[in-house]
Amino acid sequence: MARTREIAIGSLRLGGGNPLFLIAGPCVIESEWHARMMAERVARTAAEEGMPYIFKASYDKANRSSVKGFRGPGLAEGLRILSKIKQEFKLPILTDIHEAAQAAPAAEVADILQIPAFLARQTDLLGAAARTGRVVNIKKAQFLSPWEMGNVVEKVASCGNHNILLTERGASFGYNNLVVDMRAFPILQKLGYPVVYDVTHSVQIPGGQGSASGGQPEFIETLARAGVAAGADGLFLETHENPAAALSDGANALPLAQLPELLSRVKELSRVVRRWSDR
Repeated sequence: MARTREIAIGSLRLGGGNPLFLIAGPCVIESEWHARMMAERVARTAAEEGMPYIFKASYDKANRSSVKGFRGPGLAEGLRILSKIKQEFKLPILTDIHEAAQAAPAAEVADILQIPAFLARQTDLLGAAARTGRVVNIKKAQFLSPWEMGNVVEKVASCGNHNILLTERGASFGYNNLVVDMRAFPILQKLGYPVVYDVTHSVQIPGGQGSASGGQPEFIETLARAGVAAGADGLFLETHENPAAALSDGANALPLAQLPELLSRVKELSRVVRRWSDR
């Protein structure tokens, strides 16, 4: 397990041998009430486990399987909601951006700007995110090898921003299937930045339901344990109190009631892995 650069967000310290951190929340902002409820409940669970926590939710899902899919409240309303959550619960915020023009307004609220996997090679988008000075979380594209992410990192770092997170979320394996190669974690860590494991998108079956993605949430804990054992610095997951009623990606979301047990187990595993790596 390679020692990565430490990234600071307020009092949080990510990577660099620090404890496993959590990025979690609903896939999309369904309503102000729902986003606030999720932030409060997930934050409470993370605090009980003593796990550093960053709230995530998207104001717009621009890459839905179908034009009929729910996309979210949009940039202005979504950022208003995220700003209220940030202020009320004192939480760092992560949200996606899809166009270069969204970087500056999103950076006024979000501590971490996330580059969706499908857009991981978009130079203008990466540059715009980097120039905000915010932490940039880059999802590794399903079509990229882990070593190809070196070129992606260079695009952000060339703008003078070294506040970078790299997120593994699986590689396309035939049609409608994703597979996570556990070798990706040490390979990505050799680039020098904290590596996050997006476990719930790894169990997604893209487009598997025709007009929506399917999923295999029964494997979330198995893969989360594997990713943490492989040395992930942080865990990313989408959760919902009722995945069957979720407006986006419910098929691969972790039921909120299962979150405490999952965090307890991966935290214990992470301690063991870090002890081994320090020898």
